[in-house]
Amino acid sequence: MEESMERTDCLKSGFVTIIGRPNVGKSTLMNQLIGQKIAITSNKPQTTRNRIQTVYTDPDRGQIVFLDTPGIHRAKNKLGEYMVSIAEHTLKEVDVILWLVEPSNFIGAGERHIIEQLKRAKTPVILMINKVDTVAREKVPEYIDTYRKVFDFAEIIPVSALRGHNMDIVPDVIFRYLPYGPMFYDEDVVTDQPERAIVAELIREKALHALDDEVPHGIAVCIDQMKERRGRDLMDIDATIVCERDSHKGIIIGKGGAMLKKIGTNARFEIERLLDVKVNLRLWVKVRKDWRDSDTQMRNFGYNKNSL
Repeated sequence: MEESMERTDCLKSGFVTIIGRPNVGKSTLMNQLIGQKIAITSNKPQTTRNRIQTVYTDPDRGQIVFLDTPGIHRAKNKLGEYMVSIAEHTLKEVDVILWLVEPSNFIGAGERHIIEQLKRAKTPVILMINKVDTVAREKVPEYIDTYRKVFDFAEIIPVSALRGHNMDIVPDVIFRYLPYGPMFYDEDVVTDQPERAIVAELIREKALHALDDEVPHGIAVCIDQMKERRGRDLMDIDATIVCERDSHKGIIIGKGGAMLKKIGTNARFEIERLLDVKVNLRLWVKVRKDWRDSDTQMRNFGYNKNSL
């Protein structure tokens, strides 16, 4: 018993939120830290809509619970307001804030808005300058100096989440600022997201990749059924892609159903990797006009502002 108590006393565990403007690489960073794909990624802004918790466990040091949040941006509808409120709300709940920015000598209005939020949070902030693989190495100290002048960061780390550059030191730095305490989750847990939620997000990711810029912002994905066939290594999944306009429905289905087939094929590959089982995926498309401005429709699709 005494040995068990000593082990708990030397562990550190805490919550860390990953914030930043849309499309800065937050989900890529989190997937890289966890070592597997949990959050969906794309090169389109506002890919992440909900707060997603993932768990990094080191049996000898403790546990980091990461909160990947939607990008902080100027909201254009109720869904946008919901996304921003999630991101800003988490600043008050965590032990450490990871702020992800792109390498630049210019600090724009979006970043300055985030700085004002951080000043009110009174939480250690680790600045991570992402995508340093896209700029000349000798320019990186300039970018660090630019940000050091505007806020008192606990640490500043240049990284490339996509390439894995400098990512191995990130857990070490985070653990310095976490409180001592027992782990929140079992050691084999990597996310609090139910399988259905991850499957829905994987389908939405493949739609984001395949569709034109305007259409993806107006889609949601509902899992109608997930059922494993008895006696067979096969999962039947029925899902509906919801869009806002009839014209979008036509684009999502594509000529002769080609686009919907492409989305389904790409999603099935990822889902089979996730579930480690063969998948029979069937997709439908429905129109729900202006659902992003309807509290009821948003709740139906898993975006509930009352849960903040």
